[in-house]
Order: sequence, then structure tokens, then C-alpha cells
Amino acid sequence: MERNRNESSAASVPPQDEVRNTATRRRGEVLENAILQAAWDELQEVGYARLSIDAVATRAKTNKNAVYRRWPNKTKLIAAAAVKFVPRPPLEAPDTGELRSDVITLLNGIAAAMRAIGSETIHGMLVDDPDKEIMSALPQTVSRSKEDKLTLAMKTILKNAEARGEVTLQTMKERVISLPFDLIRYEVLIAHEELTEHIITEIVDDIFLPLVLK
Repeated sequence: MERNRNESSAASVPPQDEVRNTATRRRGEVLENAILQAAWDELQEVGYARLSIDAVATRAKTNKNAVYRRWPNKTKLIAAAAVKFVPRPPLEAPDTGELRSDVITLLNGIAAAMRAIGSETIHGMLVDDPDKEIMSALPQTVSRSKEDKLTLAMKTILKNAEARGEVTLQTMKERVISLPFDLIRYEVLIAHEELTEHIITEIVDDIFLPLVLK
């Protein structure tokens, strides 16, 4: 009788692994963060082209259905990971006391964020995402609005330069003001080049400054 009671009691206790799995089961934001971390780590290790949802799920210790419920494809998953892990560049206007230094500082902040994502990743995501929703994951260089934060920062830089006597804003066209950002877009989205400090310096010294300096 005692033996039957013990057997019944033992049978009612779930295996230790089951208890542990139940206790550590992740949901909601905790699981989402684990998946995004796994996606970002996988991207750094194998690159965008070789990354798979299966591999991300394995790394996150979950199943691929948990990933697909939140992000319907690889592109949107990596876009979400980029938003989470790539620092947004500072969009306030630098004020170093010199136009050239101010513009280079602003553009280098953008370039650093682009490099953190990687040109191969950006190109692959744009190819896979015909609706270009991935643009929301990139630094704001993709925006062409006259009043976006980058344009406002550049205008502030130029106003400061005008106060120092370096430029005359009244005769400067909007297209010239936005030119450095247009060239960055070209390098990343069309030429698929990584934005090195050398490229940024060339944009500023060889193209932008000759157009705006007195």
C-alpha cells in the first residue's frame, strides 16, 4: 500500500527538465528581446545573405513560429534588430566654430550608424523589401523632407557659419544644402559603398565646401 502511494506521488511530480522549462518560459517583451538579440548576433556572425529564421530561432532557444508571429520575414526581423541595436546618430547641429568641422562631424555620425548596419546588409534588405519599408530602420539620411532633422541641423550649421562670415545663406539653394545627404544616399543605396571617413571628407572638401564658401 505504501509502495503504491509512493509510486502515485512520484508520478504526479513532473520531470525536472519540464519544471525548469516551465519556470523559464519567456513571453512578450522578454522573448522578443531574446529573438532580436539572437538576430543581431547571427547577422554579425554570418551576414545578411546567409542568415535564416531557423538559425535565429535556434540561437534564441525558441521555435521559428515564435519568430514569424512577430516578424513575417527576415528583412523585417533585421530591420527591428537594427532599430534596437544601432545607435541613432546625433542630429543636433555641431558647433565647433568652423563650417568644415561642423559638417564632417554631422556626416560622420550618420556614417557610423550606417557602418554598424553594414552595406551588404542594407543592400540585401532593400533587394528583399520591394516596398522599401526597411527605410524606417536606417538613419534619417533617407528622408528628403525639407524640414527633416538633418536638414534643420545643416541649416543651423550654415547659419552659424554665416554669422562667422564663412557663407551667405540668402543665395544658397535648398538643393545645395541637402547635397551631402543626397551623396550619402547615393553611396549607400546605389553604389553600395561603405561610408568611410575618407568618403565623407571627399564629399565635404571636394563637392560641398566649394559650392557654399564665399
